[in-house]
Amino acid sequence: MRWLLVALLLLVAGCTSGKDAVASGTEFVFVSPNGKTEIFYDGPDRKSIPDLSGESLLESGKTIRISDFAGRVVVLNIWGSWCPPCRVEAPELQKLHDSGTTVLGIDVRDQQRSAPADFVRNNKLTYPSIYDPPAKSLLALKGYPRATVPSTIVLDKSHRVAAVYLRDLKATDLDDLLRRLNSET
Repeated sequence: MRWLLVALLLLVAGCTSGKDAVASGTEFVFVSPNGKTEIFYDGPDRKSIPDLSGESLLESGKTIRISDFAGRVVVLNIWGSWCPPCRVEAPELQKLHDSGTTVLGIDVRDQQRSAPADFVRNNKLTYPSIYDPPAKSLLALKGYPRATVPSTIVLDKSHRVAAVYLRDLKATDLDDLLRRLNSET
């Protein structure tokens, strides 16, 4: 019996990639090494995400997809109208949108559409948001912590994950990263 346990442990150890924040393969699988709240992926460590999609918050019946923003860096923000840090972060994301950055929100855990719609209108937010109360669109991001709100995923022009922030942001927090990603060919 003991040899079986040792063999199982060796098998599990042999299956790990050895990298803290990146799983092997071609698809993005989220890992937060040592509880980090800012995780960056470079070069071959960047993995693609599936074409996330969902119904538009303000345009009922319209579907928004990541692929709608082909060839562009995308700042994907998970938020909720009930979330105090999101109230501070939303105007910062609007600054990014106003400067030409593609921002896409995913509104989660708002059971009544009117609350997030009012939040968007009251804060004069013009970037689009997906309305996704159960956060089903995030299921495609294997291992991504759907309970962490706000959080932000920055995608490069090929829609591979370049960074994950598990905290609220100011527009200036993304300046260097966005400048670098936008200059990539």
